[in-house]
Amino acid sequence: MPNIFICFIRALFFAIFAIVAGCAGAQANEHPPVRIDVGGTTLNSILVKGGKKAELPPIVFIHGASTSLYDPMLSFRRKLQGSADLLFVDRPGHGSSDAGSPRKLLPDDQADAIARLMEARGIGKAVIVGHSFGGAIAAALAIRHPEKVAGLVFLSPAVYPWDGGVAWYYDAVTAPITGPLLSTFIAPPIGLAAIDRATRAVFWPNQPPKNYIRDTRALQALRPAAFRHNAMEVAALSDWAQTASINYRRIKVPTVIITGDADKIVSPTVHARHLARDIAGSKLIVVRNLGHKSDYVASDLAIEAIKKIAGRKSRLETVLKITELRIADDGKR
Repeated sequence: MPNIFICFIRALFFAIFAIVAGCAGAQANEHPPVRIDVGGTTLNSILVKGGKKAELPPIVFIHGASTSLYDPMLSFRRKLQGSADLLFVDRPGHGSSDAGSPRKLLPDDQADAIARLMEARGIGKAVIVGHSFGGAIAAALAIRHPEKVAGLVFLSPAVYPWDGGVAWYYDAVTAPITGPLLSTFIAPPIGLAAIDRATRAVFWPNQPPKNYIRDTRALQALRPAAFRHNAMEVAALSDWAQTASINYRRIKVPTVIITGDADKIVSPTVHARHLARDIAGSKLIVVRNLGHKSDYVASDLAIEAIKKIAGRKSRLETVLKITELRIADDGKR
């Protein structure tokens, strides 16, 4: 135990140092995050106003597992700033949002919380962009709060039940007695040592952006409470989807689904292709040699999808070809 304790203390020291460095490196003109009580929990969010020249409807970004609002913000803010009101949200239990009740582990309650946040932030109706786990919340929003949804962009969504369970460490840290101990004493130092490799695996065969871990403040996910909350969310998702996915046929808003044929994290066949069959009139785009991080590697394509949904001129097919050419040799060299 003394050796583990020493490793833990060292890990915390370096984690805190890295997080502080990341904060210091953030843009000086960054809009301040705001925490708002949405009934039962407090959500953290950043709203970047589009201004008078905004040509697109408001856009709400919902991040995936083990991340925070800084993940989609790093990918999309600079490219879209000024063209729309952009709302970046920390899902319950992630970033600086409170976890709330155990029901907040499920996409339904998270969707309800985000709908109330949109209201509090003055956003009546928006294009919802959900990556990975965030896709489940986007689908729940469209079903439970259709009045808040102008359209949907699913990026490598995780929205259906799957076979095989979850990673062993998710099962380990969700155990009632040993889980909190593992989350506190084992996960932070091991996670810190493995985060570079894990990040590369999520992006594979594509490459992460330079300073991705620092700029997205990814080390926040190694905090014991956040790590365990994330594991419990992922562990509960498949069972939730077993019932919730029956309702996807009720979604009637314009929808674009973007996925990669090289995604080893979330199966395109189990999720994206199935979703395209369930949502009538949706457009499915399967990008050759794209991994799981479509929100970064295919962000230009996602922006064209937003434009298409908003009824603006879109170069969707052209940007698809450009994207595939750019990443064609990824993972081969």
